[in-house]
Amino acid sequence: MSGQSGQSGFDAHHPPARELLDDCVHCGFCLPTCPTYQLWGEEMDSPRGRIYLMDLAERGEIGLEGAFTEHIDACLGCMACVTSCPSGVQYDRLLEATRPQIERNVERSGQDRLFRNAIFALFPYRRRLRVAAVFGALYQKLRLSTLAERVLPPRLRATQALMPGVRLRDAFAALPRRVRPEGTVRRRVALLSGCVQDVFFHEVNAATQRVLAAEGCEVLTPRDQGCCGALGLHAGREDHAVSRAKRTIATFESLPVDDIVVNVAGCGSSMKEYGTLLADEDDWAERARRFSARVRDVSEVLADLEPRAPRRRIDATVAYHDACHLGHAQRVREQPRQVLRTIPGVRLVDLPEAELCCGSAGIYNMVQPEPAAELGERKAANIRSVEPDMLVTGNPGCLLQIRRYLDADIPMLHPVQLLDESINGTR
Repeated sequence: MSGQSGQSGFDAHHPPARELLDDCVHCGFCLPTCPTYQLWGEEMDSPRGRIYLMDLAERGEIGLEGAFTEHIDACLGCMACVTSCPSGVQYDRLLEATRPQIERNVERSGQDRLFRNAIFALFPYRRRLRVAAVFGALYQKLRLSTLAERVLPPRLRATQALMPGVRLRDAFAALPRRVRPEGTVRRRVALLSGCVQDVFFHEVNAATQRVLAAEGCEVLTPRDQGCCGALGLHAGREDHAVSRAKRTIATFESLPVDDIVVNVAGCGSSMKEYGTLLADEDDWAERARRFSARVRDVSEVLADLEPRAPRRRIDATVAYHDACHLGHAQRVREQPRQVLRTIPGVRLVDLPEAELCCGSAGIYNMVQPEPAAELGERKAANIRSVEPDMLVTGNPGCLLQIRRYLDADIPMLHPVQLLDESINGTR
């Protein structure tokens, strides 16, 4: 869609709001925290530069194709700029309004479209992921990655390099539908088991159930749940996000629980935004608001509970990495640290340049492999600089991204896994 002066380059369905665009005073406080500006030093690859492009498109002075799409695609959506902005600019809302405009109105190349469609044909579906896990296990057993590094194009090379170690027993395992604590029930919660999380990080879900139960929570895990729509929401695939949001709400809303617990930063961020995503739908708007009000990261729930389960001592220097969609999008920073400090012997250290994204960012490290690699190397160097015994972070995408660039002898865990080891002796 080409823009002509006076006629907006955006279509009429939820374009970036003029009042939000006007909030930006172009002060530049966002520049030191923007990963792509740090990499390239280009104004149009900074938050204020992208807002300027949105402003021009809204005024009809530029179209959405070409340079506009390239600069918006290059954004990780990490929201570090939202944290650092003194004017309260809601760049998150601007970006989530702009990306669907691109997906609807810009014709991508055939190769780009095919690759993106393949991602969304696989990752949101647990059954398909389990089939992929079988082939992945065979791929790893035959040690084909060395050959793949030589012959695959950059995007496929990056995708195969991010593949986690596949344990078929975990990939096909089912979580208990109900886990009851010993003694008095302090809270009743429902757990999002997810799609990628359930297949490739099943042990994190199992640890989450055990830890919550040890702290007095009754945990319900509905069997018929699926993808929450986070990947689609962050990539501009609005129809995908809306349909998955509705299914998730319908699955959880009638459960008699205090909280809906999420252990994936990106999923929790999106689920807390369902009220905005479905605000225009009369049959869903209020249901979405009620649902989002109950969504909490697992660290938020645990931090609110006075520790009840005895902890075994773990003498270790632990580096904590703030996942962007937990720290910047959800503003959940102190709670994971508070929970980790309940483990005797743990020495918690923060990272240099902690505000900079590791390069994972949903599907970013697959569709933009070159800048993702630069950011992954930079994050790994910052981790090595504090000489930790292990790294913990609350997002599986971060674990996969950092694992690719960090020394293999530094274990990487979700915070609940380390807490599970302290409480239950389980690694």
